[in-house]
Amino acid sequence: MKLGYCLWGMPKVALEESLPKLAAIGYQGVELTVLPGWSAPLEELTPQRRKEIRKMLEDNNLALTAVAGHLDILHGEAEVIARNMQRLRESIDLAAELDAGRGPAIMVSLVGGRPEDWEAERYKLAERVRELGEYAGTRGAIYATEMHTGTAMDVPEKVLWVLKQAGEMPSLRMNFDQSHTETMGIPIEVAAPMVVPYTVHTHVKDQRGLWPNHEFLTPGEGPCDYVKYLREMHKAGYKHFINIEVSVMRQRKPDYEPFVHAAFAYRVLDYAFQASGAPWEK
Repeated sequence: MKLGYCLWGMPKVALEESLPKLAAIGYQGVELTVLPGWSAPLEELTPQRRKEIRKMLEDNNLALTAVAGHLDILHGEAEVIARNMQRLRESIDLAAELDAGRGPAIMVSLVGGRPEDWEAERYKLAERVRELGEYAGTRGAIYATEMHTGTAMDVPEKVLWVLKQAGEMPSLRMNFDQSHTETMGIPIEVAAPMVVPYTVHTHVKDQRGLWPNHEFLTPGEGPCDYVKYLREMHKAGYKHFINIEVSVMRQRKPDYEPFVHAAFAYRVLDYAFQASGAPWEK
């Protein structure tokens, strides 16, 4: 395993600043967020800017762990869904381009909707997930769909059903964020064996309380046992990046300073790797 940082936690910090500082902290990779309002919005990524990003990653010895697309593919008018699907395809293209064959090139996105939509909309959801997985395959990339609290796909059983219904393929996998199973009352020793065989990318963040009365926190601020987490992920066979994510919920608090939290979370996971015995490929 390796340790990465999701740039979701630094929406207003230029890549020219964030990448060298994250590398200096010790991170081995970054997940690029391409939504409007973040540091690398897709519509601003000209060919020249893409070359600059690739060079910054290389100069700082950082892997691109994934591109975060995060758009709703379940709710909205037909033209909105079509636009979101196209933007996610373009995010897959970006992952493939920036990865430049180092692999795997991953695009991560949640699916949207609400838990109450599941029964009525699940076949439609599976079809759209399948389309993105198939497209990723044509680009030599992977679409990692995300199980997320408060969306239509909010527990492991649902994401596993979607993956099976969509047709299992190497280009369709999942992003596993343990904070979402924890807030749904599912402990890591139950969740990891279920999802790790399909997981190619992760997020980790802390949490307190159960959905919908929960709050997301920076790793180390809450009760999450990361020693246990890493042991269970290793036991289940996970071998890829562990990516620290700081939610918008935490960013909104007045004391949030992105590099302080990035360094703090790194130390929490550093200790957890040492105490757990889980392999960390430095």
